Amino acid sequence: MASDLPPDIDGLAWAAERGLGALAEKMGMRFTEFTIERCVATMPVEGNTQPVGLLHGGAYVVLGESLGSMAANLHAGPGRLAVGVDINATHTRPATSGIVTGVCTPVHLGRSMTVHEIAVSDDQGRRCSTIRITNMIKEMPAAN
Repeated sequence: MASDLPPDIDGLAWAAERGLGALAEKMGMRFTEFTIERCVATMPVEGNTQPVGLLHGGAYVVLGESLGSMAANLHAGPGRLAVGVDINATHTRPATSGIVTGVCTPVHLGRSMTVHEIAVSDDQGRRCSTIRITNMIKEMPAAN
């Protein structure tokens, strides 16, 4: 799985410099590992729940899209941009407290398209949701 990036790039520093975006920050996401082959982030359940106290299904998807899109952009390299074109999620267990952890791994890393799978688990290591995201890679638009 080739990339145009130098092999010694610090993915966490790259992600910190780029920023998570306002939504990810509001949801309390924290990246803990960030390479082209594996990205990991955590998110608290508290503050991201449905009215009945379960982690909102959309919160799982936001975590998955944040991880998958950032991973695709790291792979895309300088001067290129990855944009989401498809995402789906299957929720298999509710999370009601603590934190959830998303682990993002590539399924396909191409020159024009990437596919990532994100497994989201609760504090006990039980899988709660599986997300798959497809990103299209294109040249960065020219600045106006």
